[in-house]
Amino acid sequence: MVEPRIVNCPHCGAAVVWGPQSPYRPFCSERCKKIDLGAWANDEYRVPDVEPPDDFSRPEQTTPRE
Repeated sequence: MVEPRIVNCPHCGAAVVWGPQSPYRPFCSERCKKIDLGAWANDEYRVPDVEPPDDFSRPEQTTPRE
């Protein structure tokens, strides 16, 4: 028999069986899942940008030809 895969909850670190018996996987509970979602919504997680854009100006607008 194959051993079930065990992962750690990304929020609290509790052991979670990776399978249908863990409906909130990779989280251990609905609470940890909602805490993580709230952190994303509050911009607590960010992907670092290597280099900011050089120019923030608007693109030139063209006038329609008559």
